[in-house]
Amino acid sequence: MSYVQNVLEQAIKRNPGEVEFHQALKEVLESLEPVIAQRPEYERAGILERIVEPERVIMFRVPWVDDQGNVQVNRGFRVQFNSALGPYKGGLRFHPSVYLGIIKFLGFEQIFKNSLTGLPIGGGKGGSDFDPKGKSDNEVMRFCQSFMTELYRHIGADTDVPAGDIGVGGREVAYLYGQYKRITGLYEGVLTGKGLTFGGSLVRTQATGYGLVYFMDEAIKARGKSFNGATVVVSGSGNVAIYATEKAQQLGAKVVTLSDSNGYIYDKDGIKLDTVKRIKEIERKRISEYVKEHPTAEYYEGYSDIWSVPCDIALPCATQNELDGEAAKTLIKNGCFAVGEGANMPSTPEAVEVFLANKTIYAPGKASNAGGVACSALEMSQNSMRYSWTFDEVDAKLKNIMIGIYNSASEAAKEFGMEGNLVAGANIAGFLKVADAMMAQGIV
Repeated sequence: MSYVQNVLEQAIKRNPGEVEFHQALKEVLESLEPVIAQRPEYERAGILERIVEPERVIMFRVPWVDDQGNVQVNRGFRVQFNSALGPYKGGLRFHPSVYLGIIKFLGFEQIFKNSLTGLPIGGGKGGSDFDPKGKSDNEVMRFCQSFMTELYRHIGADTDVPAGDIGVGGREVAYLYGQYKRITGLYEGVLTGKGLTFGGSLVRTQATGYGLVYFMDEAIKARGKSFNGATVVVSGSGNVAIYATEKAQQLGAKVVTLSDSNGYIYDKDGIKLDTVKRIKEIERKRISEYVKEHPTAEYYEGYSDIWSVPCDIALPCATQNELDGEAAKTLIKNGCFAVGEGANMPSTPEAVEVFLANKTIYAPGKASNAGGVACSALEMSQNSMRYSWTFDEVDAKLKNIMIGIYNSASEAAKEFGMEGNLVAGANIAGFLKVADAMMAQGIV
């Protein structure tokens, strides 16, 4: 058994039942076989054994009182995975599906995603099984305050800087930040995704979606293709989906779908984004409301069939494992030539195999959705300087970072004999920087 396979087998054995974490471990480690073969010093230093083990795992109780006066109890998590490159950086996810395995999968992916940005940030992730959907603002505030009352002791501007993720938007970040400031008395850049009036950065809301399209634009231009005139299927209707749609439309594409956990909309004339922004960002309603205002659009219950809509480019921006092997085959049969992940690990291993076997332009999330954390790091820089860049300045920096990530992944794949395989390229490019930093810092 090879060194890589042995580490993978032991890691799975030591983390039973954490299937998403196992999936992420397998996808990353197996692509590193050619790197380890060329650089045996990594094996001697136990780099893989160390990189799959979080530096710290924090799990805690979050009690809060609902509007009826009942006490509710949720679980909170923060996994500080790897600080070789800088302070831990990664979002907080509030969703009923959250458990330790999901947070570990997200934190592990974050190590390499953050490395790819070229910015000095390590990998971490956190969250809770709390569901903000259907909760009043006061209930969300009380939960966030209770969550931060424990988390504050484990984070800091130079230690660990959380951000948002699924279920954690501007409202939640503001409540979390207010409580951190109240407890510590520190007005520092400890959270990113803050409001513009208290240290937030322009472009942060748009960053993941815009960054996804900037990355894909480079990837498809390398194959002589373009967004201009392309039909695009997007899943999800949160920040990533909305702003990926916006940027794709700006580049001349026609986006025809969006979805939420109940179902998806199809508008053959192209999604009217103003309507979607109002429904999802202001009214916080379901995506099905869209068809009431646009009678030519159609709504379908369930969202797995979204991938049967014919398109040139698919951008899965909802959640992990939303696109399986059969859906991948359907996309390709219907003419899809490029798939870019806006969500974290939205394609199952079977789907990835289909894309790679068919030479589809396929961008893994750790590369293509790194725009959010890149902009978060730019927010950290602005906080440290007590200064704010303009929208255009931040947007230009974001675009350059995403082009740099594409070039790094593409070149790493070529160097190790896997030209065109952006999955392997992203894993290798992200890993090499972290591994070299770990080597330099000794056995810690």
